[in-house]
Amino acid sequence: MRAFRRFPTRFRKLHRVTVKLALVSHAATEATRSVRFPADEPLNVTGLRDVEKVDGRALVRGGAVLSAPERRTTETAQRLQLSDVQVEDAVRDVNYGRWTGKAMTDLGDDELHAWLTDPRASPHGGESVSDVVTRVAGWLRTLDEGSRTLTVTHPAVVRAAVVVALGAPLQAFWRIDVVPLSLTSMHRRGNHWTLRCASSRL
Repeated sequence: MRAFRRFPTRFRKLHRVTVKLALVSHAATEATRSVRFPADEPLNVTGLRDVEKVDGRALVRGGAVLSAPERRTTETAQRLQLSDVQVEDAVRDVNYGRWTGKAMTDLGDDELHAWLTDPRASPHGGESVSDVVTRVAGWLRTLDEGSRTLTVTHPAVVRAAVVVALGAPLQAFWRIDVVPLSLTSMHRRGNHWTLRCASSRL
């Protein structure tokens, strides 16, 4: 610590953690179980059982508490006993267009292959992976210096945030596994994000 204090003030400011962000993926739904593109649905029996085991109040260490607007995220926040939750549209789930509610097995092979391999493709008529990453990157830039934020959101949004934090290529989106009811935390120093833990089960 003494050695650190000898560095110039500008160096210490550069390395000070200015933004702390915790991302909680919502608990399980029937779409999670059946591997389909979700509609606006509630938690299923498994999700309700799992979330009841967690005291979400231990996750809150001051700062803002946000939730995506969908039922599965707001219900997760409620079941975690989080208070003063603000709905944040920027962390909403992917718009899956005409695929909403459909199982992956119901889709044509060519369309599904395009979605899983081309981050700029939107064969369903909704958002592409690139669109989602751009949206989440814009939201991350709005977080104020010195802020601490807990956000209940979707696996796709967590993946997008990790891609942004690591400066990874868009193709990395599909190589990031985010399980239900898990915590991903990161912090920002200056303009640079650092991933602290990814998809750690609560």
